[in-house]
Amino acid sequence: MKLLVDMNLSPDWVPLLSSHGWEAQHWSNVGECNAPDTELMRWAREHGHVVLTQDLDFPQLLYTTKDSGPSVVLLRMDNEFDATARDHVCAALALAEADLTAGTLLTISGHRVRLRRLPFAD
Repeated sequence: MKLLVDMNLSPDWVPLLSSHGWEAQHWSNVGECNAPDTELMRWAREHGHVVLTQDLDFPQLLYTTKDSGPSVVLLRMDNEFDATARDHVCAALALAEADLTAGTLLTISGHRVRLRRLPFAD
């Protein structure tokens, strides 16, 4: 699975995700730091990446456009990079990998994980 880490998350996610066997890139190495979310989503879709973000705009874009991808992993945690949170995120990614390659919104918060298939139905 290929992951694109959004600007609102630390580039430190890249080596962590890579250590679990996933290909990961931080948006700052791919596109303009101030690019609109739509550009990041377009790039992720065209290059087969799943977007990892804390930005609530990404699920809203998927809902508005009714797109079936790219998949988005939305982190809803206070400190997404402490050891417990990192382990929780990586475990959730591993469990949901097949779903994420098929088009999914995965929301991870605290000890809870929610999976919704794309495109969103009304």
